[in-house]
Amino acid sequence: MQPVPRISPKYFYDQLGSKLFEAITRLPEYYPTRTEKALLEQQAADIKRLVGEVNTVIEPGAGNVEKARMLCQILQPKYFVGVDISAEVLKDGIDRLRHAQPTLDARAVIADLTNRLDLPEDIPMARRLVFYPGSSIGNYDPPQALEWLHRARSWVDATGGLLIGVDLPKEVAVLEAAYDDAAGTTARFNRNILAHVNTVIGSDFDPSQWSHRAFFNPVASRIEMHLQAEEGQRVRWPGGGREFAHGERIHTENSYKYALPVFMTMLREAGFAQVNTWTDERGWYALLYAQP
Repeated sequence: MQPVPRISPKYFYDQLGSKLFEAITRLPEYYPTRTEKALLEQQAADIKRLVGEVNTVIEPGAGNVEKARMLCQILQPKYFVGVDISAEVLKDGIDRLRHAQPTLDARAVIADLTNRLDLPEDIPMARRLVFYPGSSIGNYDPPQALEWLHRARSWVDATGGLLIGVDLPKEVAVLEAAYDDAAGTTARFNRNILAHVNTVIGSDFDPSQWSHRAFFNPVASRIEMHLQAEEGQRVRWPGGGREFAHGERIHTENSYKYALPVFMTMLREAGFAQVNTWTDERGWYALLYAQP
């Protein structure tokens, strides 16, 4: 039996995929973005008090930089460094940020976050804040998430910190609707990964022959996204190919939902000691500020 095929979720984010994800964040079913934004607005004064003076905000996976714009208005850093694999989307976002805040020195770093991150050499080490919103940490399996937190710790010194968004466990119906919306936008986003892979490796996936599947795995406490073959088919790429049976799935993404005590333990294991948390009134989502 062949192993379950997987495609890394980093391949979601070509130009169309990035635009589709922006559309997802505006869907009525997709609560994380608007809940996190509301938390930032409601807790702005408390966040500013706890974080204090910030020299640089670093946002891995910055995308269109919309969330960082709000944070930079709150904290007024000297530098902003946005990191993303999607060059055009990031550069457009940085341009808008520069226009909105002309005194901010905003930089774009085009990088794959699964590899080593090299920040601009002139960005000071002191008073850095790593900003990782959107519960993006949930896309990593727990050992990889812990490794990522260790890396984030290495980007800051004793004067820095990490502000991170975490999606919390909740009713299965709410979770599954957020990843399988009625309009089918998430389904388009998921299938688009095949078109992007075709471009990257020269394969001949037909996205129309694959259907979107999203469900909550209660044992692992995660949403899983898959693409399911609607019929048997052979997919070819330079130097190889693979048979897919009818109903066979390609695993494209996980989104882990962490209970706060579990995630706070991970932060401590990664070298962050003092942790402050804010949650919405329903207990659906959390922002955590962690210091070394």
